[in-house]
Amino acid sequence: MPKGSTSRGITMIGPTPGHRVKQLEVKKRKVNGRYRSRLVEARRKESDLTSHDGKSKSPSSSPSKHFRLSSKDRFSQFEDALDLGFNLHDMPEDPSQVPRKKNQNDYIREWLPQKEEFLRIIMEMEAPPEPRPLCCTDCCRALHEFNPFHRIQQWTGECFERSALHTLGLSIDLGHSGATCPSRTAADTQNMSNSGWKTPKDMPRHSQLDSEDWEDIADIPLNLQPPVGSKYLTIVDVTGIHYMLLRAKLWPSTFQQPSTAFTFAVLDDFLRDNLECGTSAMNYFSKLRRITSGLFPHLVPDRYRELLRVARQWRLIKLCKWNAFRTKNGSANKGDLALFCAACPQPGINVDTKESLDHWKYSRTMVMDGNFKAEHMKERRPHDQVWLMDGQGYMVTYPEYHAYLKATPHITEKSNCSNHKALSHPNADRGKLDSTGIGATACARHGCFYPHSVVDFQKGERQLNMDYSLANALGYNMAGIQNVICFYDVNCSYMKNLRKQVGNSIHIQIPSSVRIVPGIGIWHVHGHKKECYSRYSPLFIKGAGWVDGEIIETLWSMLNVVSASARGMSAPHRQELLDFQMNDSNFMKMIRQADSLARKLKAARTSTALACAAFAQLDATTSPENRQLWESQEEAAMAQRVDDCTVMDIFESQWSKAPTAHGVELQLLQSYDSSKMPQGAASWLARGLKIQEAEIMLSADRKGIGKNASEVKKLAVARRADRLATDRSTFLADAAMYIGEAAANYAEDNNLAAAPDVGKDSPIVSEDDDGDISVDDIPELQRCPPDPLPLPSALGIAGGIPAELKHLAEIELKLRIGQANDALHGLRLALVDKAVIFRSAVRPARNYSMKTRAWAMIHTAEKSVARQAKIYQMCRRAMVALGAGSEILSRYQELEKGHLTVNTAAFQQNDVPHRQDHLPWFWSIDNPKQTESRSWMSEFYRIHWLRAKAVRDRWEEEEELLISEFQWTANFFKHRAGEWSKLKISNDQPDTRGRSVYAARQQQVYERLAEHCAMKWQAAEVFASTFPSKE
Repeated sequence: MPKGSTSRGITMIGPTPGHRVKQLEVKKRKVNGRYRSRLVEARRKESDLTSHDGKSKSPSSSPSKHFRLSSKDRFSQFEDALDLGFNLHDMPEDPSQVPRKKNQNDYIREWLPQKEEFLRIIMEMEAPPEPRPLCCTDCCRALHEFNPFHRIQQWTGECFERSALHTLGLSIDLGHSGATCPSRTAADTQNMSNSGWKTPKDMPRHSQLDSEDWEDIADIPLNLQPPVGSKYLTIVDVTGIHYMLLRAKLWPSTFQQPSTAFTFAVLDDFLRDNLECGTSAMNYFSKLRRITSGLFPHLVPDRYRELLRVARQWRLIKLCKWNAFRTKNGSANKGDLALFCAACPQPGINVDTKESLDHWKYSRTMVMDGNFKAEHMKERRPHDQVWLMDGQGYMVTYPEYHAYLKATPHITEKSNCSNHKALSHPNADRGKLDSTGIGATACARHGCFYPHSVVDFQKGERQLNMDYSLANALGYNMAGIQNVICFYDVNCSYMKNLRKQVGNSIHIQIPSSVRIVPGIGIWHVHGHKKECYSRYSPLFIKGAGWVDGEIIETLWSMLNVVSASARGMSAPHRQELLDFQMNDSNFMKMIRQADSLARKLKAARTSTALACAAFAQLDATTSPENRQLWESQEEAAMAQRVDDCTVMDIFESQWSKAPTAHGVELQLLQSYDSSKMPQGAASWLARGLKIQEAEIMLSADRKGIGKNASEVKKLAVARRADRLATDRSTFLADAAMYIGEAAANYAEDNNLAAAPDVGKDSPIVSEDDDGDISVDDIPELQRCPPDPLPLPSALGIAGGIPAELKHLAEIELKLRIGQANDALHGLRLALVDKAVIFRSAVRPARNYSMKTRAWAMIHTAEKSVARQAKIYQMCRRAMVALGAGSEILSRYQELEKGHLTVNTAAFQQNDVPHRQDHLPWFWSIDNPKQTESRSWMSEFYRIHWLRAKAVRDRWEEEEELLISEFQWTANFFKHRAGEWSKLKISNDQPDTRGRSVYAARQQQVYERLAEHCAMKWQAAEVFASTFPSKE
């Protein structure tokens, strides 16, 4: 080293063609009375790589997959341990006087006072230096002759714009090691040079290409446009890892004697890998070590901990830069560093505050959900943390949120609906977890996270957690908007306590003027009770458009990519990582918003036309009185649904269901009287009825088995017969307990042949023709027993019911009524299936194979009709034997052969040829006695009309919403461009020159997005002109 020079070690980490992590030295040297500095690669001593025993040793590594060195070895390496400021040989003898080695938080605290200076320098770098070292076209082409993959920028007068070397006429000669082809003439070279564009005015807005090969060519930036009039080759290149500080685009890891620096390029590359691939810092740095040395990666200095620390700082600076915000202590507001949806109405941003915001199209649509994969482990030192952007992104402010949790008692939600995970897991404690997941609120139409609304779960998805998320989301850019549509998986239970819970808290509030319409996503609502569908389905919510309410489920997959690596991070680091991930998700939604709206609008216009045509066809047969009545019912329900969700039941059948066999049995068990009958009599009778049904089913199924049936089918029938015989034996053994001596007298004195025979075919239904074998060919095990069961109905048929069994007979009569209702319900469903098959499969069939399959389906439906009819006939004969009155027998009439056919045209109400037709009596068995048989079909038609109208209304709303969202999106881009335009201040001020240049570039970005949105809207208007105008 020359006399008078000094050196200090520094490690440069970044992508270069050399693919190495280098140890560099800053050498100072006095020349002509002035000190000059330069970076040179430091030669490592042989002793640094080899221990005293001759074995190779590795530098310090992270606590992961690399072994650790001793403290002595670690102090001897070129690490940030140099910051300790003492020598290993000068260590004091008293261990208590040894300085504590700095941890990650100490380094972050050292950097925080420098944050503003870092941001200022980075913003200054957006402007070109003075004098500007700009190149002309020829010089730029000559400088890059052997560096063809370099990305260049062009000065437009206000800012730099990305360009490409092929626009300068640069060509690559292949096959001559990069040298010019010897066959090329001077004229060829001159022609190639002249093909470049000299100034921005010379550059065409788009290339004249085939429209089938390139779409939206006018929106392609200049640096991405292919060359004009020449054959070209697209090359995908990875520049690799490059290896002085902020002004040289190097980020130091420390500020007192820095020994490690990261290039801006490697930090950007790490963030991209982390966003797109979920690459953790450990895996990314492991990759850098392998790139540096494929044979000895363990010898490359470990800078994993430094990368973790610097990446946090880099994320914060990026967000501050993107949001045009020079953060100062205490100046940031909640959610200021977060990006929100461009298409959602935001008064003062993309919606004029003078407009009437009470209109349904200005309603905010939200969806809430929890993610139990975003867990977080408990920390060893939770109080020693440095928060860089607490509450300024999407995660809520940590101290305020935990103060709310301590002040708010948890009330266990008890739902009378299905047992969902969100309600069943709140009390599931996970011992080593600080957070069991996260809960978030997003816009239900576009899937953008709401800023400052993502909360941590402590014991599960509790209501108090989601209340905090919803309250913060309702306070974001909603001035003047009073209508909210909120989707949540368990809204049937959640909304009951929302106002009460929020009203009792001093930390959150929801204005009483805000009208919240609850909804449940279309996928989850089918897991709820039947009533929840009409009360909470998106189909019946005015202003919702055509949404599914499940879009937030698609967002979790993006966060789950990084959730595993964030599980063991510190709370601030995890918050920053999730905030950055959600911000990127919203950004990608924003830049693709116009394309998404155009695609949805095209589909909406097509679907709206189909829905209107379908409803018009149905509405044409509706009487004016019914139409007016049903419309008034719908309007009243929509207006009152927030206060009373049961008014939405008009979209379901209003008739009460006839009692089923299970319902009757439950009622009998609940009203048990030990003085009238022994314990278990009702259940015993119900078992007998089930055995009779099983015998009928087995008798029908055995006829479908031919002689050449497989052993598997024969075995299945044999097993059923065996189980049925076992159940029958058990039932007969219990008979003496309930009917006593009457059973013995019945068996001895009465004629069993007069009892109901379940195997006997009905005069109106017969399946003997379908069978291809006789009863004699059936094994005895598969045959139904010839003797009837000793039920009171069998005693009544044989010779009369004894007086001591009168009460038992009354119980059986009630069970028979329930069994008959079940059979008639199954009969109606089978007949409807048969009618639908005729209309949708048999009639449209145009070839032999289609007709064969269609008639096979008809035969299956006919067999189901026959089985249900046989069960009903058995029930009615039993009712007669039990002495049922005329009122019951008039309601449950005899089945006739004509009753088991249905005309498909009868389902078209008010159709002229069939207006006087009536369905058989059992179609109105669920209705009150006084109603006509046609009332059941009228109720069916009313529900069908209301639901068809709801489908039409939602599609019309969707089309109107998409048209408005196009305008709101364009207004959002113009608003953002205007904000950046205000930041373009005079270039004469050196301190703000970088901000002005960067603002000009951002202004161009948003102006380009607005132009793209306008172009997509014009294309949508051209497509709309192909549809007939609405009158």
